[in-house]
Order: sequence, then C-alpha cells, then structure tokens
Amino acid sequence: MPAHDQTAIIGILTVSDRASRGEYADEGGPAIRSYLAELLTSPWEPRERIVPDERSQIAAAIRELADEGCCLVVTTGGTGPAPRDLTPEATEDVCTRMLPGFGELMRQVSLRHVPTAILSRQTAGVCGRSLVVNLPGRPRSIRECLDAVFPAIPYCIDLIQTGIPDAPRLETDPARLTAFRPA
Repeated sequence: MPAHDQTAIIGILTVSDRASRGEYADEGGPAIRSYLAELLTSPWEPRERIVPDERSQIAAAIRELADEGCCLVVTTGGTGPAPRDLTPEATEDVCTRMLPGFGELMRQVSLRHVPTAILSRQTAGVCGRSLVVNLPGRPRSIRECLDAVFPAIPYCIDLIQTGIPDAPRLETDPARLTAFRPA
C-alpha cells in the first residue's frame, strides 16, 4: 500500500496567451492551488506553469510535469471551441489512455449552472504515471468541476501508480469531500 506520508507532487498548468505574457493575472492556477489546499490532508506540493495557447507548448509542459513525478497534472483554460483553445488536443498528444468520463461528468455538472457548458471540451488521460485533467478557466467553474470528479481522482492515481514503491496516496478531508476507494 502506498505511503500516507509521501509528498505528492501535483502539476498546475495554466493555458493562456495573456497570462503567459503577463497581461492578465492568472486566476485559474491560484484557484486550483487553493482548492487542493482546502481539500487534501496528505502532504503535497504544487509545480506550477503558465504557457500560451500553443499546442506544442501545452503538450511539452504536460509531459515535463509528468516526467518530474507529478501524480496529477491539472490544466486550466483552453478547453472551449475558439481556434486557439487547444488544451484537449495537446492532452491527447501526450496521453496513452484517455478517460472521457471525466469530461462527460464535468460538462453535466456545469450544465446545471450555465447552458454554454456544452461548448466545453474538457477531457482527462494518462501521461506516463500521471493523471491529466483538463478544467475550465473560471475559478467558480474549476471548483464545481473538481467537486464532481475529485472523488475518483485518488483511486485513479492509485491504479496508475500501481507497482511504484513509495507512491503518494492522496487523502481528502472527509468533512469537505470523500474520495472513493473500493473496500
């Protein structure tokens, strides 16, 4: 069984032309970091990056974070239908297995709040030994989507990291959200 005290490294990748140029304050990355700090009770540390909406740079950043040992890479931004929204394509470029259920659930939950959620192309996949999850860019939407999918994330990471000695084990505050692991 994975160690409960092993520090999990979690990648937080903001995809934004304006934020990468310093013209716009990144709100998505800090929203993800804040959410994880509120939710996780096991030790973790963030690895944060901001890249422009360039498919090759997004893919390279995801791969780099996975290679640095991130058990989870969470992206924010670039999931809409605009020509420069390329995060799902970049995610598919580096993932060997796609997990479309994550995007399906996030869209379903988001539709309760905004009818344009059907325009979102969020997805998830496995890059090396990392789970990659695409999120929208707005902080409120990030929270809603993470609340929907996070119950499955710790167990998914357990499965992806099967056989890795001292793999981190993500634990959540049950008063906030209970992660599901089969008995």
